Amino acid sequence: MRVLVLGGTIFLGRHVVEAALARGDEVTTFNRGRHPDTLPADVERLHGDRDGGLDALAGRDWDTVVDSSGYFPRIVCASAERLADRVGHYVFVSSASVYADTSRPGVDESAPVLEPGPDAAEELSSPEAYGGFKARCEAAVEEVLPGRALSVRAGLIVGPHDPTNRFTYWVTRLARGGDVLAPEPRDQSVQLVDVRDLAAWMLDAAERGIAGVLNATGPERPLTFERFLVELRAAVGPDARLEWAAERFLLKSGVEPWQELPLWLAPGANPGDAGFLALDVSQAIAAGLGFRPLAETARDTLAWAEAAPAAQDKDVGIRMAPAGLDAARERELLEAWRREAA
Repeated sequence: MRVLVLGGTIFLGRHVVEAALARGDEVTTFNRGRHPDTLPADVERLHGDRDGGLDALAGRDWDTVVDSSGYFPRIVCASAERLADRVGHYVFVSSASVYADTSRPGVDESAPVLEPGPDAAEELSSPEAYGGFKARCEAAVEEVLPGRALSVRAGLIVGPHDPTNRFTYWVTRLARGGDVLAPEPRDQSVQLVDVRDLAAWMLDAAERGIAGVLNATGPERPLTFERFLVELRAAVGPDARLEWAAERFLLKSGVEPWQELPLWLAPGANPGDAGFLALDVSQAIAAGLGFRPLAETARDTLAWAEAAPAAQDKDVGIRMAPAGLDAARERELLEAWRREAA
């Protein structure tokens, strides 16, 4: 295929490029050229701006476009309109955050989605704004390319070059060993997908002309937080000791769910989020989405993190607030928990 990637130098986009090259596809990237570019020389690079600077796309044709960098409906709609007569298929990378209600497990693609308010500014100031805009982006792409667009409602994407440190935090922390603060409840559901599995599947779906919306996360079978950490420990940190702290204690101590303890939803205190990591992914699996072993993802992520200290900043070109607890804060919490539990 001739593949156009909108983005292509950061996390998911660069893996889409690598997966396409591995398939033997011809690859073109379109971006502003502001981030470090370590892609192979045989990738064609077009530079411009999705907000009013799409001229570099004129007069060109591709079999499919993968839009891994679309967040605002106006901008995504402009890209879709410019490419509507130039591509056969459009893959829009959306998000599981589009759903209006994730209080229960098993949310499927038919569930209602969020809508940004009528006066919403173009800024991702909250999860609701992010999800609402992504939902509107999906609708815009489908309206412009009816029956030729696939919106991929991705869950937590993990693996090498992940700029968020969410999954990487647990991998590197367990590899360091010692007493590791783990959040209860142990039976909270966890979902994630290796970026390489997602990238390869999206290209395959595009080649097959799959359209509509699909939840794209994993694994195939339910995974609890306890099993998640136990499997990671076996893969990268067999000397680590998990010390489980009660949800009420962690919240009382000011620990921020998802950010300070990644993937932790504090479902007892936040029942509206209890099913966020328990989506129904059966349709994507039926459409060919597969998952490598969690241990493989963990080991590869650790190897990348150890080879490139502070890689999040280097890869993205901007400084992001890293997810996870620093060592001093974790020790403080462990000591306080032991006193309370004694």
